[in-house]
Amino acid sequence: MALLVAVPIIAIVAGVLGWVFDWRLGVDSAVYRAGAVTLLQGNPLYDGNTLGPEPWWALLPFTYPPTAALLFVPLAVLPVQVSWGVVTAISFLAMALVIRVTIGALPRPSGELPRWASPARTTLIFAIVCFALEPVWRTIFLGQINLILMALIVLDVLVVSARGSRWGGVMVGVAAAVKLTPLIFIPHLLFTGRKREALRALVTFFGLQALMFALIPGDALRFWTHTMFDQGRIGPMHWAGNQSLNGLVNRVSDLAPWSSMAAMGIGALLAPAAIWLMLRYHRRGQALEALLVTAFFALLVSPVSWSHHWVWAVPLIVLLVSRLPQTTPATAGKRWFAAAAVFVVFVSCVLLVLPNGRNLELHWAFWQFVLGSAYILMPIVLTAVLAGRWLWQRRRAEANPEHPADLTPAH
Repeated sequence: MALLVAVPIIAIVAGVLGWVFDWRLGVDSAVYRAGAVTLLQGNPLYDGNTLGPEPWWALLPFTYPPTAALLFVPLAVLPVQVSWGVVTAISFLAMALVIRVTIGALPRPSGELPRWASPARTTLIFAIVCFALEPVWRTIFLGQINLILMALIVLDVLVVSARGSRWGGVMVGVAAAVKLTPLIFIPHLLFTGRKREALRALVTFFGLQALMFALIPGDALRFWTHTMFDQGRIGPMHWAGNQSLNGLVNRVSDLAPWSSMAAMGIGALLAPAAIWLMLRYHRRGQALEALLVTAFFALLVSPVSWSHHWVWAVPLIVLLVSRLPQTTPATAGKRWFAAAAVFVVFVSCVLLVLPNGRNLELHWAFWQFVLGSAYILMPIVLTAVLAGRWLWQRRRAEANPEHPADLTPAH
């Protein structure tokens, strides 16, 4: 456990050294801090493509809701590089928390955790191993908050809301107020029968927006009427780093004007299957699996899912590995392959190897489109494999009614 404490301390020390020696640490955390400083100074957040407090090496637009600038205020008192160190330290602890909650949500024969899943030891091992995942180390490198937002959602849905706490849904509402994509977890709460938690999440989200309209009405109005629709502030939709259906369709169609609408249509077609799969897991008491279905569906249908947004690979890999000691000889190979394949996809850095930027993605060969869509294909392939397995088991059960097959989804 000492290492879980040492890593955050090392991150903060690195931030202090970066401040002393003027290193370029944390492009995105520099933007977060700049948004907070701009808010405190009473200057507009969205009028320009950069903010005055940003360092010369992080001149990017502030694309987040105004609530985010308010929640980033603690960073304003820190130097740029030190703020990166603090965000990194919190992100590492957030990832460890997600791993620990994931382990706690695993199936427990006879009410006990499997021997392999000693919480302290396993949390430490996975926290170290998961640093190799491209979404994780890129999140850390950029000073992004993806791990923190994921921790808020996992802790809320799998722990706080699951226990019927009066605070259930609040953290989901806060996460959605920082980045809009977590709004999808409000219907997740609703569909899984947690109406009060869904309502609290909505109240929290809209309450924070109302607060910002009271504090900075001009910026709040500008964000909700203009900035949130300006995709140019976010970045090129067709860049290889955008691992969403929208990014894929824009690349394949050579930026056809109908690309984004087509991506939305594909997402709408996938929605019933995602809801069915999520509810199937929920009804069988598999809350972790249900949450992961919603998370990966959100990554697919979001207009922008940069590769570092795919930190949900962390709890997925923990889940897949948890099944390995419980395999039979007939299923061992398949499950080892599934766990290894998911790990390889997210550790391979294939998106960095392929030619990208300056519209190079628009000229990819077919095999490059396949490799360049690895993150997108992963949840789709896993779902197809699950559906095929269940269909095969159902047919076998119908053919042998005296020996029905186990139709329980694989964990």
